[in-house]
Amino acid sequence: MSNGITVAELYRAASERLQLVWRAGRDGGDRLLTSDSVQKPSLALIGHLNFVHPNRVQVLGCAEMDYLRRLSPEDLRQAIDNLFSAELAAVVVANGEAVPELMVEAAERTATPLFTSPEPSPNLMRVLSHIMSQALAPSTMLHGVFLEVSGLGVLITGDPAVGKSELALELISRGHRLVADDAVDIFAVSPDTLEGRCPALLQDFMEVRGLGVINVRRLFGETAVKHRKNLKLIINLTPAERWEEIDRLDMHAEGRVILGVEIPEVRIPVAVGRNLAVLVEVAVRNHILRLRGFNAASEFAERQRAAIAAAEAEQAD
Repeated sequence: MSNGITVAELYRAASERLQLVWRAGRDGGDRLLTSDSVQKPSLALIGHLNFVHPNRVQVLGCAEMDYLRRLSPEDLRQAIDNLFSAELAAVVVANGEAVPELMVEAAERTATPLFTSPEPSPNLMRVLSHIMSQALAPSTMLHGVFLEVSGLGVLITGDPAVGKSELALELISRGHRLVADDAVDIFAVSPDTLEGRCPALLQDFMEVRGLGVINVRRLFGETAVKHRKNLKLIINLTPAERWEEIDRLDMHAEGRVILGVEIPEVRIPVAVGRNLAVLVEVAVRNHILRLRGFNAASEFAERQRAAIAAAEAEQAD
C-alpha cells in the first residue's frame, strides 16, 4: 500500500524544525502529496513550465528571489503568474527572504499554500524530502504486539488468545517499551529497513484479557512507550502441540519477507509454566549476538565435531 501526506500534515511535521510560517493559501492545505521530490522552480519563473512537475513542493532560494527582485513590476507579475499556474502543491520561500505582495495574492487566488522559513534552501529541501519520504513509504499492517526489547524492535505474533498482550505487559513491567498493540503499521523506509509505527488511534493503549483496555503511558510512565521503531526480529508464539516443528538446537526458523525485506523469525513454544518473558529476552540477546557474528548452535556443533574427531584419533592410536 502506498500512502500520502497532505500539505497541512507536512506543515505540522516540519513547522517547528524549519520555523515555517504559513503566509497564504490556507485553503490548499488538504492537497495530497504523492511524491517526496522537492524542486527549485528557476526555469518556471522565466516561462519554461514544462520543467515544473505538478503537485510538488517548490522552494525559492536566494537565486530565485534575487532574479524576481531584478524584474520590472510587469515582468514580476508575469513570472509569478507563470509559477502559480503550474498546479503546485506548495511554495516555500527560504533564507528568510521577503515575499512580494504579488506572490501572496497569487497564492490566495490559486489556493496554493505559501510558506516562509529562515532556513537555507538546501537544508530546507533535505528536511522536507525526508519527512515526505517517510510518510510516502510503502506500508502494510500486521497483527501482533510490537515492542522495543533491549533496544531491538520485536514483533510478537501468534494465534488469537495465545497470550501476546499478557507477555507484552510482563515485558513492559520489566523495563521494555510498547510501540503498538494488536495492529502495527509497517513502512519500508529504505530498501533494507522496515519501520513499525503505532496507529494514532491506538497510541499508549493495550487490551489485556480480564483487564480490558489499559493506558500503558499512565500506568508505567513516559519511558514505557515509543511511537516507532525499526523492525529487526519477529517472535512467533507457537502452541505446544506443534513443538515437533521446532529446531531444538537452533532457535531461528526461516525469515519472513515483508515489503521485500526479510526479517528473522524465532518460534517459541507456549506451555503452562514457561517463562515467556525470559525466553523473549534471551531470544533478543541471542539475535544481537548473531548480528555480531556469534552463533551458539554453530559453536556447539563445532565443539561436537572436535570431540568426535579427538575420540576417533584416540581409538586409532
